[in-house]
Amino acid sequence: MDTVTELESLCADAWPALVDERLGEWRLRAAGGFTGRANTALTIGDPGMPVAEALAATAAFAARHGIEPKAHVIQGSETERRIRDEGWQRATDHPGGAVSQVMTGPVPEGEPLGEVLDKPSRQWWQFSVGEPTAAQRHVLGTGPQLGFGYVEDTAVVRGCVVGSTLHIARLAVDPGARRQGVAKRLLAALGEWARQCGADRSVLQVEVNNTAAIRLYEGLGFTEHHRYGYWKP
Repeated sequence: MDTVTELESLCADAWPALVDERLGEWRLRAAGGFTGRANTALTIGDPGMPVAEALAATAAFAARHGIEPKAHVIQGSETERRIRDEGWQRATDHPGGAVSQVMTGPVPEGEPLGEVLDKPSRQWWQFSVGEPTAAQRHVLGTGPQLGFGYVEDTAVVRGCVVGSTLHIARLAVDPGARRQGVAKRLLAALGEWARQCGADRSVLQVEVNNTAAIRLYEGLGFTEHHRYGYWKP
């Protein structure tokens, strides 16, 4: 298994959709429209049929689950070329941005701040998403080994350890507390928890135009591994 496939599969396992059906090696995912990652076809590997048929199956799956048909496609891959040849196009109107990068790095270290909960508290939910829907409870609240970092009324983060890899997501800091080291210290607390769970590396997904987040992670030793985009008919 190449490293792109490994990391994409790991990230998908860390971010479980409500529905995750296999189409050969592709994964058709739906979660009530909550996040692109949980509501797209992960087009890694061989779908076991011509790409045109696989895309038709993707669209049919989306229709059955009441979501827009979209594909999660590795930039520069042969699959991307084939999907383009079938008339699909990059989803430039995607709310979270059409292109994201996968970054890898060490398990965060430093002076910790806050606590890491084994279940999301009411306060964690309120800070992260407000009153959670069933889809949000599933995507954010399930996974292999979960940790929910929380600094009261200030910051949250979600960690999921898959094997020996920490997947970092949903980092949010109150605007009034930014640029004060809160994010780094909360990530350090998450890192302490993750090492106790056996993690020795980290991975995350971030939209390419989120320069503030990218700078934060680069400062912690993260580098870009690859990029993916969302495509639609």
